[in-house]
Amino acid sequence: MELLTARRSDDLSALLERINVRSVVYCVSDLGAPWGFRVDGSTAAKFHLVLDGQATLTLDDPGGTRVTLAAGELVLLAHGSGHMMQDRGGSSARPLDHILAEGPADQTGRLTYGGRGPRTSLLCGGFALAPDLPEDLLGLLPPLLVLDATGTGGPWTRWLEPAFLLLREEGARDAPGTSAIMAKIADVFLTEILRRYLSSLDNITAAVPPAASRDPAVGTALTLLRSQPGAAWTVADLARKVDMSRTAFAARFRQLVGEPPISYLARVRLGHAAGYLSSTDMTVRQIARLVGYENEASLSKAFRRAFGHAPGEYRRQQLAAHGVQANSLPLPSC
Repeated sequence: MELLTARRSDDLSALLERINVRSVVYCVSDLGAPWGFRVDGSTAAKFHLVLDGQATLTLDDPGGTRVTLAAGELVLLAHGSGHMMQDRGGSSARPLDHILAEGPADQTGRLTYGGRGPRTSLLCGGFALAPDLPEDLLGLLPPLLVLDATGTGGPWTRWLEPAFLLLREEGARDAPGTSAIMAKIADVFLTEILRRYLSSLDNITAAVPPAASRDPAVGTALTLLRSQPGAAWTVADLARKVDMSRTAFAARFRQLVGEPPISYLARVRLGHAAGYLSSTDMTVRQIARLVGYENEASLSKAFRRAFGHAPGEYRRQQLAAHGVQANSLPLPSC
């Protein structure tokens, strides 16, 4: 068992060294409150980085997951989930495609929209991984992940603050090539958040045999479970989604993946929980809601059974492994 764990750790380390992100800047938006826009879901991975001001993001998921983003915070949507961006939760949000059709971004990729209230500057873009990386690498990520690039999120992000200040300065300029420079700086942020999150998945990963991902029905089910771990999935729900009978779907899933669908879902949820604990300062209660547990106690019980440690203790161990002292930042448990 120790040899297997060591081999998996070595494989993960090699994979993390190969991560190469290529991002593209869609636009830099100058938004005045009240403002809001809606982005439809797609297969393209997306990100938003708040350069100035603040924004509220709401996912199109069963729980209506919502996060408030301050200047310097980057939100990564690995599965291209549909979402709303607003100055605050109650502002009207129009489809972004309609906004761009009526008042397209200028030649430098800048969009001005909204009212005359407090301003928010937002960098929006998409990204992809180098082609030699596993196809399902993004599938190991949760639907939503937030990185604080200002250094207030802990010592491990403090080094990103100068890069963020440079990015914000570029965002205020109209010089030729600004979008290309901003994309390259964004690559650094995205690479950091990917490595930090994925490095926590040594013990429980959601990796599956390639044949399972290629199977039309099982592959679709895997995508659903990975992109919507917080949904109250049942085997019958998944079978309906892929147009199969419950019995036939359950048998095929187990044959190709090596475990039942709900067992795999539990592994996905716990893997995401471990990632959140290692790479964010979200509370256990917040994480429980995001990954599909009814409450903090339910997640803590399942987490301890899988990892051998309570969530708070696991977080402290991960911080220590990354050279962060436990007393150097708050470690909330609820």
